[in-house]
Amino acid sequence: MISKEFTPKRTVCKVTLTLPENWAEKEVVVAGSFNDWDTRSEKLEKKKGKWTTTLRLKPENEYRFKYLIDGERWENDDAADEYVPNEFGTEDSVVKIGE
Repeated sequence: MISKEFTPKRTVCKVTLTLPENWAEKEVVVAGSFNDWDTRSEKLEKKKGKWTTTLRLKPENEYRFKYLIDGERWENDDAADEYVPNEFGTEDSVVKIGE
């Protein structure tokens, strides 16, 4: 699940990513164009039976991303705004942040 909430001046969009607990045993990391695909910087927290994190992204942009599950496999978000092909022969999730 992806939810988007703008700050009052609309200079930042808080994008909350939420995945079911059964997606991973140990950890979930989100990597994408917003963090140079760093697999260490954006770990999701396990809370109330879900994995979740909130990113602060700039409006009027699109961001590619994927989840790294338990350090072993890459997954897309079921609620992404769209999916685009990548250079690895798979697809990346895309979240679009409007004005």
